[in-house]
Amino acid sequence: MAKALLIVDVQNDFTEGGALGVTGGDRVATGITRHLAAHAGDYDAIIASRDWHDADSDNGGHFSDSPDFVDSWPIHCVAGTAGAEFDPLLDTAPITHEVRKGQGRPDYSAFQGTTGTGSRLGELLTDLTITEVDVVGLATDHCVRASALDALTAGVAVRVLADLVAGVGEDSSAAALTEVEQAGATLA
Repeated sequence: MAKALLIVDVQNDFTEGGALGVTGGDRVATGITRHLAAHAGDYDAIIASRDWHDADSDNGGHFSDSPDFVDSWPIHCVAGTAGAEFDPLLDTAPITHEVRKGQGRPDYSAFQGTTGTGSRLGELLTDLTITEVDVVGLATDHCVRASALDALTAGVAVRVLADLVAGVGEDSSAAALTEVEQAGATLA
């Protein structure tokens, strides 16, 4: 059985000081870097997702000048900008694959994104014979939640490394982790 680490959206706009900065984002980036230093060899693939929104559109209503912070958000992670880059505290050298999502539409799950060759994440996992994923990243209550649930739906065993995630809200993050666990994931 092959195993992957899925790093969800550890980008400048989602860490402290970013357009939608999550408290603890830099801590998560540093923690993932430490985890990779100790455990990169435990994984057959290390996959990172990124929000990669179009600059010249509202991305299917995802961007708004008066966001509701549920379905619409301030401008963030625009393709090619500093905000869309990985947080500098995240060591990207061990990353073997990247998935970009939200190109013109409001994607939350890494499974909605595509690789540089146009494959979806589910296809990539199948091609790599990945049957287990450890999920880490930002934000617990949005993209981590959606990615973990979609991995479970795809038939992949999921373990969320709870000390390597951070969310927008304390209650919504706790609810997301409970939902993911009740759907069949393991929290570690």
